[in-house]
Amino acid sequence: MEIELKLNGKTVTDHIEADTVLLDFVRAHGCLSVKRGCETANCGLCTVLLDGVPVLSCSTLAARANGRSVTTLEGLQEEAADFVGFIADQGAEQCGFCNPGFVMNTIALLRENPDPTDDEIRQYLAGNLCRCSGYEGQLRGIRNYLNSRGARHEV
Repeated sequence: MEIELKLNGKTVTDHIEADTVLLDFVRAHGCLSVKRGCETANCGLCTVLLDGVPVLSCSTLAARANGRSVTTLEGLQEEAADFVGFIADQGAEQCGFCNPGFVMNTIALLRENPDPTDDEIRQYLAGNLCRCSGYEGQLRGIRNYLNSRGARHEV
């Protein structure tokens, strides 16, 4: 079957098998920030934005993205650059493998709620697996970023 979608703002048309998952599709088109982790929709490493909403690409058929917009970290470099340094400053990216999923979900969260509480941040990022940290570094980094922008909530 043939699908056409916007991938990071560019129109992509390709022939796919009916069972192709979005993860394989975006990686085949050069979006290597989208990672294969658990393949059971439990780790968040494969998070992409589908029409602006975070989805797990390992459990989304590529055909479902036909006619829609898919954004990966490659398409959000400027937006992500604003806060990834804050996460790194907290030592929360020890190996860095989980970072793209955290960044994608943080961007989605901040677009939806520009001034979240710590509990709202934890809830939004709950589906992201990190085996190196205790998640508090990510939370501190996001909170420090928000505080640098004059956010009202505190850690």
